[in-house]
Amino acid sequence: MGILDDDIRRVREQSDIVGIVTQYTQLKKSGRQWMGLCPFHGEKTPSFSVSQEKAVFYCFGCQVQGDVIDFVREMEHLDFAGSVEYLANKANITLRYTDANESKKRGRRHSLVEAVGEAADFYHRRLLEGDDGGPARSYLRARGYDGDIVRTFSIGWAPEEWDSLARHLHLSTEDLQGAGLGGLNKRGKQYDFFRARIMFPIFDERGDAVGFGGRKLPDAEGPKYKNTSDQSEVYDKGRLLYGLNWAKTEAGRMDEIVVCEGYTDVIGFHQAGIERSVATCGTAMTADHARKLARFAPRIVLAYDADGAGQAAAERVYAWEEEFGLRFAVAALPEGADPGDMARSDPDGLGRAIAEARPFLEFRVDRALGRGDLDTMEGRALAAAEAMALVTEHPNPLVRDQYVVSIADRCRVSVEEVRRLARSVPRSGGGGREASQAAVSTRLTPEHQAIRLLIHRPDELAAHLDPVLFGDLTTRTAYQALAGHEDLHAAREAAGGGSADLLGRLAVQDATDDDPVGVVHRLVSLAAERAAVELEAEARESGDLASYHLPISYLRTTIIGLRELPVFDENETGFEPVEALLRWLVEYSEGRADG
Repeated sequence: MGILDDDIRRVREQSDIVGIVTQYTQLKKSGRQWMGLCPFHGEKTPSFSVSQEKAVFYCFGCQVQGDVIDFVREMEHLDFAGSVEYLANKANITLRYTDANESKKRGRRHSLVEAVGEAADFYHRRLLEGDDGGPARSYLRARGYDGDIVRTFSIGWAPEEWDSLARHLHLSTEDLQGAGLGGLNKRGKQYDFFRARIMFPIFDERGDAVGFGGRKLPDAEGPKYKNTSDQSEVYDKGRLLYGLNWAKTEAGRMDEIVVCEGYTDVIGFHQAGIERSVATCGTAMTADHARKLARFAPRIVLAYDADGAGQAAAERVYAWEEEFGLRFAVAALPEGADPGDMARSDPDGLGRAIAEARPFLEFRVDRALGRGDLDTMEGRALAAAEAMALVTEHPNPLVRDQYVVSIADRCRVSVEEVRRLARSVPRSGGGGREASQAAVSTRLTPEHQAIRLLIHRPDELAAHLDPVLFGDLTTRTAYQALAGHEDLHAAREAAGGGSADLLGRLAVQDATDDDPVGVVHRLVSLAAERAAVELEAEARESGDLASYHLPISYLRTTIIGLRELPVFDENETGFEPVEALLRWLVEYSEGRADG
């Protein structure tokens, strides 16, 4: 199926290339040619030449060239047929196709789109001039929408009468329904689909109105928004992006599109000078949306709560990045912020949020770490686990590995421990806080073994333990309760909460095979590793590596020495190699507490 060659030739001949080009860039006559700044790349000196006589263009800067059809293809991001249809519509040329059925189908679509356009004009005039549009005009003014905004976005008002649009358009019921504008009631009378609503026309990327979003006034009944039905023959919410017809020019120039949630968000971004903004039409972003966005810009900035919706969308985002060559970023808008409101109250802040947007995964990891309690050892462990649960969702192992060191530094845990956490979280997703807490709390650790030994064989271990050996707050609280009470029941009562539960669980486990010497060696080694990681992170942050060299070197050398020791018999002398390191750790901990 294609457009007849004769019709393509007519479109070329009857399209004024100078008139088309000047819709995108200013041209000035220079001899027999027209010159201007190239619309395809940034430049300060005109190098874009148009020949009206030959109906071609050429840029001496970026070497883009072609005829009027090629120009529209590049500027409007259309395929060849779409570009011909765009120009034919402007020149009032009826196209014929090699397939008669296709000609009929496209002719019907054209007539339905024209009907939607007439409806948009009807609603717009009713808002501007109708007496019944007064409350809507007052509401829009209160929202900061002056006459210029109303005219730019063709905002309208659907009268409350049940058939005012139908009577105006005089369409058949089939066409009224096909255009998504109305239907037939039980009495056989036509009715309007939208009534008593502020109307936001939804245009496709060519600028044709194909549907509407209708917002009720604050005191009116019914749902806040009502969109054109998906049963319309010209409206498909899974493919349409509100505002793309206005956004595409700036998006092409800046290689970036901002995606937000609603019509008023798009208008707010325009008010703040960010015209490359679009919105999905009452639905989550789809693969078709992503495919369409990729035609206009490679970078997509999400300007909505990507943290709340992010977990469900993560796999789709990563798949779209790979399939369509996109890069997704997230704008860190203030909690509960509405771009439409920010455009009036803090337009500079809205602009900064977009300019400082961060990659999708980086934003989500930072948000997870920001929620964590990084002042406590337990909080840091939980935060690291939650962050790595997000990182493991990414399909690229190189990307995942780059986050390991960053998370380790911020949470003051070792890189090896973060990698172990990554292996413990299933790749299929169920990441997030609950999975991370389960990964941290359900495994039996050397700290748990020490508590179990202290419950069942206290005489063998009590003299060789100290709170500094317990990095987990729940376990440390359990240890301190046991150390301060001879009776287990009293210790559980003093510990309370999760620590009491831990004591109860370990009290019914068998500790016969636990090795006190091995447990203490592991505890001291892990505590030394935590201290070394903490000092190394501080050294990197401060840039003063020399001041941290001696303690880090001591810890690293001692840890390696402990690993090389042979297995000791279970006797008092087996604890001697770790005593000096334990004293160092106690003094280090006390010094940090005092400082």
